[in-house]
Amino acid sequence: MIYSGVIDRIEDGNVVVLIEENNQEIKLNPSQLPAKSEEGSWLTIELDGESTVNNIKLNQSKTEEIQTRVDEKLNHLKTKSKGSKFKKK
Repeated sequence: MIYSGVIDRIEDGNVVVLIEENNQEIKLNPSQLPAKSEEGSWLTIELDGESTVNNIKLNQSKTEEIQTRVDEKLNHLKTKSKGSKFKKK
């Protein structure tokens, strides 16, 4: 099966990837990742069974698309915020 996953974090020397379709978390050795992969990078992962990885590719277009959406939302929040409604004592 082929899935989409995002590199969530590095934990105890392993890379934790969250698989989107089945809400699964897998741990990979950093040497299994494609070049230029980092936290937040989206991957196309071919799994054989539950967690045996056959192939991993960096999905650069999805990574850029998601990052653009996140940046737009952050900018919207920054421009919308006009400070706290509560007075400081």
